Amino acid sequence: MTLYSDPVCPYCHRVRMVLAEKKIGIEIIDVDADDLAPEILGLNPYGTVPILVDRDLHLYESQIIMEYLDERFPHPPLLPIDPVARANARLFMYRVDRDWYGLMRDILRGSQKEAKAARIALTQGLTETAPLFGVNPFFLSDEFSLVDCTIAPLLWRLPALGIELPPEAVEVTRYATRIFEWPSFRLSLSDAERELVADQS
Repeated sequence: MTLYSDPVCPYCHRVRMVLAEKKIGIEIIDVDADDLAPEILGLNPYGTVPILVDRDLHLYESQIIMEYLDERFPHPPLLPIDPVARANARLFMYRVDRDWYGLMRDILRGSQKEAKAARIALTQGLTETAPLFGVNPFFLSDEFSLVDCTIAPLLWRLPALGIELPPEAVEVTRYATRIFEWPSFRLSLSDAERELVADQS
């Protein structure tokens, strides 16, 4: 298997977390998401990364790749077995993608006015959700899951996005501290991602 991954892309980062957690042997090829070679563009009609190549199978979209890896390599399981709990996990990942990652895109690519509004909205969204981060060791679970893989790359990038969480969001900060020390998170970090945060300190 081969993963085409941009070293600073949060969507690629979440897939690398799954690979690390499941200890999957795979070739990771670093690419620039804004300057993909024609042969890579041919693997994905939308011209985005991550892209997973597994023999004749070409997968794109991080959530699809993450769930494929979870099913293909079932130990440890990263989604609940119970259908209701599994559906709730998928629903929350969808909301994180649609809301928080959407705001991150506005911060990175929007106008100055749009970025400022998005910073305020993302800070508020995380603060309002803060109590949920303190219920269990992992997000609403006693076990590390795909939900953690979805949230953690965004939290890692908050300093680079110019966001400092208020005291009211202390449970988010505590969760982030726990998840950033988790072995598969540490292993998933690219050199560029480590520098991303180091540059803000």
